[in-house]
Amino acid sequence: MGSVPLLFGSTVLTAFNDNAAITYLASLVPSFSPEAKMAVVAGAVAGGGLTVIANAPNPAGQSLLQAHFGDEGVSAAKLFLAALFPTAVMLLVFLFL
Repeated sequence: MGSVPLLFGSTVLTAFNDNAAITYLASLVPSFSPEAKMAVVAGAVAGGGLTVIANAPNPAGQSLLQAHFGDEGVSAAKLFLAALFPTAVMLLVFLFL
């Protein structure tokens, strides 16, 4: 698997798993080159905003912040939509800079 698929794959995975776990597990793969490991880390960093969905707010945090989220509470869909643009910007930065 090349660096670009690893970048996108780790970005998607960070929405469902903690990004620290993804980068740690990638560091354990003996056949990964330094470039492949860097791509996984870059994808996890780019998808950092999506990690809010994976690390769903705990009950204490929700009770403290409930007034700021309205009657429907914390919405995973709204968090996901709000994180899409910054994630896309960071992916472009890591791909082209």
